Amino acid sequence: MTEEIIHKLREVDVLSGQGQTVAQVGKQLGVTDNTYFRWCKSHGGLRIDQAKRMKDLEAENARLQKAVAELTIDKIILKEVAEGKY
Repeated sequence: MTEEIIHKLREVDVLSGQGQTVAQVGKQLGVTDNTYFRWCKSHGGLRIDQAKRMKDLEAENARLQKAVAELTIDKIILKEVAEGKY
């Protein structure tokens, strides 16, 4: 999906450069003005390889956050056991 968004943003740039408005181009591509501007904010200026790398980093970040959460729970349990609560 990210690659499609980047391609559509580039298409908007080309067609806008030919004198069409964002609304006209959006209609041709089947996206609303709001969607276009949201895409610009989230994907504007990215190349496809950068978008893929960002997606990989987000997945790695989620994996690491889960690992930290699990280790935190383990630490709390071990602390409570050491204190004789269980």
